[in-house]
Parts: sequence; structure tokens; C-alpha cells
Amino acid sequence: MGGNGPIGLMAAIPQELAAHADLVIRQEREIAGCRFRIGRLGGKDLVAVEAGIGKSHAAMVATLLLQEFKCRALLFSGVAGGLDPDLGIGDVVVADRLVMHDYGALVGGRLKPYQPGVPPLPGFPEDIGYILPPDLMSKIKDALEGVDIGGFSAAATGGEPHRSRLIFGTILTGDSFVNDPVARERLHLGFGGVAVEMEGAAVAAVAQRFGAPAVVVRALSDLAGGDSHMDFPAFLDAAAGIAARVVGRIVTVL
Repeated sequence: MGGNGPIGLMAAIPQELAAHADLVIRQEREIAGCRFRIGRLGGKDLVAVEAGIGKSHAAMVATLLLQEFKCRALLFSGVAGGLDPDLGIGDVVVADRLVMHDYGALVGGRLKPYQPGVPPLPGFPEDIGYILPPDLMSKIKDALEGVDIGGFSAAATGGEPHRSRLIFGTILTGDSFVNDPVARERLHLGFGGVAVEMEGAAVAAVAQRFGAPAVVVRALSDLAGGDSHMDFPAFLDAAAGIAARVVGRIVTVL
């Protein structure tokens, strides 16, 4: 990657950041109520920060990382709700495309999506999504080749043990926690999303303006259905740890 600045490591909540046990913190700086931890991870200079939940918080912190700390790349580590019925809790998605699913125009009772910043009106471009550059995706795939990302034991799942899988796919971002099977199916079929969260596409939108790459890694803590409000706290810590293992490998190629 170009540039000599550090990598910006973002998480939304404390558990997602705490999962990076190998993070060495040398200095801290507080801006706008956020604690930026300056240190190293995987032999790379890095600034780690808990951004808070939602797109506005994520966009603010992403801007600060790029403007104040001159970060050369942003890396988001956290959990998400699964949309693809083929995936299970504990599986990991690296976003090859990020889409803001709640920006657009309400037409005929449905949301017609537009790219954030584009006027949501007829006659304006309708292409949506932030794409992970192919050369960077190739480097990340090489770094993750053969990596053991772990999984959940039978005790953790309350049933059969689950070995986590790792895929690349479309992650959706919106300012709502999806706890509804109807919405889950609509998002999966309508956008081709395999997971849904509340920050990633906002980070990518800011990074694009600064000409920096944004990589989002999400382990599934729930399946965005009717039980998500129970699964999320039950599997949060373990899923965050799985995402952190993947991030630890990706850091080496940024």
C-alpha cells in the first residue's frame, strides 16, 4: 500500500476492540470524546479506536483517522448479522463490496437505493456500492490462505460445534439493528447482501474521498432474524475474537 502513515483500526463497541489482545498501545489521544490508541499490531504502526455505533459516528472517526493521524488505510473489525441462509454464527465475511441500504428515495412504498451523496432523484446515477480494489483483495486472499480462524465449541453453541468459514461478499450498512426475518430476506434478495451492520459503508464513503482503502471484516454474531436480540450478546465476544484473528493477518498486507 502507498503512504507512510499508520493503519487506522476501527471498531464500534468495546468488545470488538478488546478482542485484539496483541495490540501494543504506546500513547493515547482523545478527540471528540473518542480515545485514539497509538501503537502497533502485527509489526505495523496503527491507531486503534472505538468509534461508537452507527454511520455518523463511524464517518466522524474515519475522518479523524485520515485527517488528524494521516492513516494510509482503514480497517474495521467487528461483528454483524448474517443475511445469507448458507452462513452460520461464527462465519466471517470480508467485504468485497459495501452498500448503504437505507439511503435513497421512497418510491411506491419501497426504498430505491442510490449511492450516498448522489441526489436520490430520477436521472441521477443508480450504481451503488464501494468496491474493494482487486489488487488489494488479491493480497488479502493470499494473506488468509490456509489460516485457521477457529470457531465455536459445542458448549458455546449449545449444540454441534461450528468451524468458522471465511468468505468475501457484499456487506450492507444501515442505521437499524436488524431483528426481523422479513427484513433479513428483503435485504438478502434485494441487495445481494450476505451480512448487515451499522458502520462499514460509511467508513468506505469517507475513505474514498481521501483516496484511501477501507477493509471491513465482520464475524457473524447473529442471523438478523427474530432471535438476534438474544444471539448478539450471547455470541458477541467469541465472534469479535474470530474477526480479530482475521484482521491480524490482513494487517500484514496493508
